[in-house]
Amino acid sequence: MQRSSSVNQTIEVIDTHKKALDVNLDPRRYGTFAEIGAGQEVVRWFFRVGGGAGTIAKSISAYDMKVSDAIYGRASRYVCRERLQAMLDYEHELNIDRLRDARGDTTTFFAFADTVSARNFQGSNECHGWMGIKFQAHPRDEDSQIIIHVRMLDVEAALQQEALGIVGVNLVYGAFNLHHEPEMLVDSLLDGLSTSRIEIDMIEFSGIEFRHVDNRLMSLKLVERGLTGAAMFSADGDVLQPSEFFYRKPILVERGSFRPVCNVNLDMLRCAREKFTELPSVKGKELIQVMEITMNNLKSEGEIDMRDFLARADAMASCGMPVLISDYFQYYRLATYLSRCTKETIAIAMGAASLLDLFDEKYYTNLAGGVLESFGRLFKKDLKVYCYPLLNRQTGELTTCDNLEIKPELQQLYGYLKDRGGIVALDNYSPECLSIFSRDVLERIKQADDRWETMVPACVADVIKSRRYFGYQPQ
Repeated sequence: MQRSSSVNQTIEVIDTHKKALDVNLDPRRYGTFAEIGAGQEVVRWFFRVGGGAGTIAKSISAYDMKVSDAIYGRASRYVCRERLQAMLDYEHELNIDRLRDARGDTTTFFAFADTVSARNFQGSNECHGWMGIKFQAHPRDEDSQIIIHVRMLDVEAALQQEALGIVGVNLVYGAFNLHHEPEMLVDSLLDGLSTSRIEIDMIEFSGIEFRHVDNRLMSLKLVERGLTGAAMFSADGDVLQPSEFFYRKPILVERGSFRPVCNVNLDMLRCAREKFTELPSVKGKELIQVMEITMNNLKSEGEIDMRDFLARADAMASCGMPVLISDYFQYYRLATYLSRCTKETIAIAMGAASLLDLFDEKYYTNLAGGVLESFGRLFKKDLKVYCYPLLNRQTGELTTCDNLEIKPELQQLYGYLKDRGGIVALDNYSPECLSIFSRDVLERIKQADDRWETMVPACVADVIKSRRYFGYQPQ
């Protein structure tokens, strides 16, 4: 079996059995496996292939909640990042305290842990889990750590357990043998699996071996390589697990190129937020605002330009905005994804031009029900679309919800969605923002036209100038 690397190299894929055996036969590796929720599916591989006594210091499953609390401390939820981190910290420190003096000069200690909710008997639960490894790359080295979040897509518990075992072995093997090549490590996580069986929607590298890793780029790579449909990071650059971040919160999302973030982008969010927070289903609740970039946008000029991506990310971060990277070009797919993360109301802010595209039937040829099916999925859970007006700079006329030129055969559908409140006009806009277009701002930056600075937030201008993003050169 082979896979392609990000540099167009063909790499021989090592099967799960050989990976586990290679780890067992490496005399430097010694540690603990702590697994809760789906059996000891990862450590089973290391027992099964032989030589496990040289690798496994201890294997534990603290299934009972009171037992788990007694060992690792209480947590808000048992399948969450907080619980996983407590498990990794406790088990790794225990190994070092007990074994450092006896074999610390020749051994690299590690702790692998997972806390998982596999398919229950009724089949009614969300099947997901947290998995991680804390390890030393060299004897007496400082610690390094990798954490991932997985969604299990198999419909049978036994198949989910099998998939967990394989991805766990891939993670352990990758930590020991590919920590110097984090992109290759990401590529290897689904060796022996497919994205139809398991999804990895969050990965975080930390510690001494990964001090130069930008986790935002690793989040991008998860989506680019198809390991997940969406990944997310905060304004501080910390990776986020979307379901945990959005849990029980209303969501307002704005899609764009953000190249760069302009005053009009923030005005659109402000207008939508003012309308959205007045809804009875949203009022008084903690609202999450997020800026979203699609892979389609990032690849609009061919391969992804990593510096361009970081420029956009830093510009959004300066505005305090979390960033969602998605492979959901169609809005109905984005809506389906977000509704999986929260039961609260969802809203999408967009310009009039994007709203017009929403009614272009060419985007729905893959759906049996065409455009009708797409809108059925998009507005399924009372989603709101907030439409920001578009200025025609030649005529001075505004395109709004009220005068949008919809095809005659779709006008009744449009009217129905508008009348029932699914599509809402943003009439609370700032007129001075209407004449700002990101492509014009980008061109002014490249041409050293200082007027661009009045078209973006001051914090964005500072980032662009200090880091010379988007072709900026000081005069």
